[in-house]
Amino acid sequence: MFPNLSKRSLPTSRAASILPLGKVPASLLRRLLAMYAKTTACPKARLVVGPGIGLDAAAIDFHPQGGQYLIAKTDPITFVAEDIGHYALVINANDLATMGVIPRWFLVTLLFPPKTSTDQISYVFSQLRSACCALDVTLCGGHTELTDAVTRPVVIGCLLGDCPKPRLITTAGARVGDVMLLTKGIPIEAVSVLARERGGDLGRYFSARFIARCRRYLYKPGISIVRDAQLALAVGGVHAMHDPTEGGLSTALYELAEAAGVGLVIDQTAVPILPEGAQLCRHFGIDPLGAIASGALLISAEPRWAPRLQRHLAQQGITTSVIGRVVPRRQGVKLRDQAGKVKPLPRFAQDEIARVLDSSSSTGQC
Repeated sequence: MFPNLSKRSLPTSRAASILPLGKVPASLLRRLLAMYAKTTACPKARLVVGPGIGLDAAAIDFHPQGGQYLIAKTDPITFVAEDIGHYALVINANDLATMGVIPRWFLVTLLFPPKTSTDQISYVFSQLRSACCALDVTLCGGHTELTDAVTRPVVIGCLLGDCPKPRLITTAGARVGDVMLLTKGIPIEAVSVLARERGGDLGRYFSARFIARCRRYLYKPGISIVRDAQLALAVGGVHAMHDPTEGGLSTALYELAEAAGVGLVIDQTAVPILPEGAQLCRHFGIDPLGAIASGALLISAEPRWAPRLQRHLAQQGITTSVIGRVVPRRQGVKLRDQAGKVKPLPRFAQDEIARVLDSSSSTGQC
């Protein structure tokens, strides 16, 4: 049915360029969606939120006479092998939570490399069970396979949830005049991934206690923003939320701006960079603005609601910082640096830790 897309048979034109590891560039994805995805839209599909830059889950009006939308999300886990089951559910749940959705049903495809042991597969299943119990999600199906198409475990999750129609929000909801808030700090996921994937090398420069603390970033402060989002929505004044994943905070801000058709001015000195994150970023020579940052939640809200949001989240142990404001689109996406100079927010061709992991795997060095 499908052509054999092996490395030898992949079509490549003379004008084509080889892409770096990580997310497909937004410019290419925008063109592909316009050419191939949006042209397949069917009036009977009842698609309320479809594919787009910064729109990470689909909303379907499953029962037009009812009061709920069905929300569907899929995401793979490719950066890590350890605790991959936990990552898979949480990363998918985060994107549903930013739309005001309760995650409910999880399907998962598990791909393991040859010679994977039964104990290793059982361990991933136990992680999935623990994560589902923690978020009150039902594991309801999927597929498990050993294949030489992968060299390390790959988990691809599909998470479904439902949402009352009036509660649904999207990244496109940000409004001019809103303030931008960020919970916890950055780059939480990058700290955990680097400590887990490069812990042996880091042992030559950092203490075992420091590395253990970085590894625990997966759970403390944690990469889940489900609770952050639910608490924020309970307060009110929230127009949009977004989860900064691959490409870091910078990419997430550009995605939000594009989805909403707005500009942003971000205050660099207001962006909270967690201590361990700052140390690892200095060590690897990477910019924390471009490192995968799951665990922090971006919130676009009415200014008058910001103090109440910060206060309510703080009462629940979640710090929240006002990092900027939403401006008209013509002003672009800007960063005010420590000297007060306003310049374009940096863009990253690939996630900063993808660059580190790629170079270290090829050279054997950090």
